[in-house]
Amino acid sequence: MKKILKKQLLIPIFVGIVFVTGSAFKNDFFEIAKQIEIFTTLYKEVNMNYVDETNPAELMDTAIKSMLKDLDPYTQFYNEQDVEAEKIRRTGDYTGIGANVRTMKDKLVIIEPYKNYPADKAGLKAGDEIIKVENTLISNYKDDAGNLLKGTTGSEVNVTYLRQGKEYTTKITRSEIDIDAVPYFSMVNAKTGYIVLDKFNNKASQQTSYALRDLKAQGAENIILDLRGNPGGLLVEAVNVVNLFIPKGQLVVTTKSKVQKYDREYYTQKEPVDTNIPLVILINGSSASASEIVAGALQDLDRAVIVGARSFGKGLVQRPKPLSYGTQLKITISRYYTPSGRCIQALDYLHRDEKGNAVRIDKTKYNAFKTKNGREVFDGGGVLPDAVLATNKNNLITKAIQNDFLIFNYATSYYYKHPDLNIQNFKLTEADFEDFKNYLNTHNFSYHTETEKELEKVLKTAEKEQIDTRISADYNTLLNSIKLAKKQAIEDNKTEILTLLTDEIIKRYVYREGLYNYNKETNKEIQKAAEILSKPGTYYGFLK
Repeated sequence: MKKILKKQLLIPIFVGIVFVTGSAFKNDFFEIAKQIEIFTTLYKEVNMNYVDETNPAELMDTAIKSMLKDLDPYTQFYNEQDVEAEKIRRTGDYTGIGANVRTMKDKLVIIEPYKNYPADKAGLKAGDEIIKVENTLISNYKDDAGNLLKGTTGSEVNVTYLRQGKEYTTKITRSEIDIDAVPYFSMVNAKTGYIVLDKFNNKASQQTSYALRDLKAQGAENIILDLRGNPGGLLVEAVNVVNLFIPKGQLVVTTKSKVQKYDREYYTQKEPVDTNIPLVILINGSSASASEIVAGALQDLDRAVIVGARSFGKGLVQRPKPLSYGTQLKITISRYYTPSGRCIQALDYLHRDEKGNAVRIDKTKYNAFKTKNGREVFDGGGVLPDAVLATNKNNLITKAIQNDFLIFNYATSYYYKHPDLNIQNFKLTEADFEDFKNYLNTHNFSYHTETEKELEKVLKTAEKEQIDTRISADYNTLLNSIKLAKKQAIEDNKTEILTLLTDEIIKRYVYREGLYNYNKETNKEIQKAAEILSKPGTYYGFLK
């Protein structure tokens, strides 16, 4: 019954929300009123008359989420707890245990304890599995179990956790947690400063400015700004970060919407810190949204050389809209455009394939634009770096390994097998890579390719047509070929896999701060950026 309701409830709820907030649909008053009435009567009849007991809240939640799923993944309904979580994301301040925690069905997994925060002081480590908070078993808790760890500053919470199969208990004293937008900055050599900008909360530009000024005081004549893995955040903070390197009054980004009041041009508002210092920006496939505004704007203005891999490709802007009872709708209101006029949105959510997936914009349909100096840049698929590094590209099989948490779990196992590891000159060996491949096999890693899925469909069709026995030999041959190709794909991506493993292992011993120090000396992207900055002819050659 719920599946039937999904389709029937989608449009009515959406137009109801739009109607209440007084949007551009106001001229369709009759149609909106009609759909609201249909939905109201249907909802009442289902809850009053359906043969089994229904849960009105669950039905509504299913209807809302199903409707929004048909739009894009960024338009979301937030309940009261979600609203608080979003506030934390924007400000970077909250009260808790100070750890990145993953909520699972029967446990809370510590992904990363933050150095010198409550979870770390209580002895929790990455990979620990919290199974009980006070007297509440996580497996019996129906709501978001992560909320059990929240509380007021100074309050205590007892947790029971598993570590390598053994059960432990500890007491955690909650405290205020301050999440930095810039968790690290330092000199990478005598003339080059390095800044990690991790997120675009409301501290992003202030902390980036502080880091930039501090590095210049240390003698930095060049800057590397690392936006790899930065998923974005506040648009205005992206403009302010660009403003550090661009004069006041420069157009940074334009937003365009079907609702005129959302059409805006964002200009730099302040005096810059330095408009001449050579700048390299690092990006990868996980650099999105506000990160792409910064990288795209500084590329368009020929103010920075972009190094790494093509960015994620999110050219959409969201705005929160308050709803009843403390809930909220975060809704996509516009697309944004870099100074040259390009929108780097990679997926078309209006047009979908036969499986309902958003269609990736074809490269042949990308449009060319010109930077300030007349260089050619393109829209449609994220920001393409000026210097593309193959080692920075995420591929499907690597993503599948990460999504199965196999790199994370292997790092946990490695840490407890090597408790006294000296990470100063740490480097995974060929034997370690072989051990990881065996780990994948023993932990049932199975990456199901789209090719295999299509072949299964072909076989089912052949069975219906009673010709499956005639093609079974060819079918099995193809399957075996795919299996060999998947094994080879792991070999082909050895460098990337070892890099991901190394990063995860290093964090276990010296936290994220130690990883930044390690990468400063060993990371290929940082080394490439420093090399470009060390040769003015090469640097300015990219910008001409």
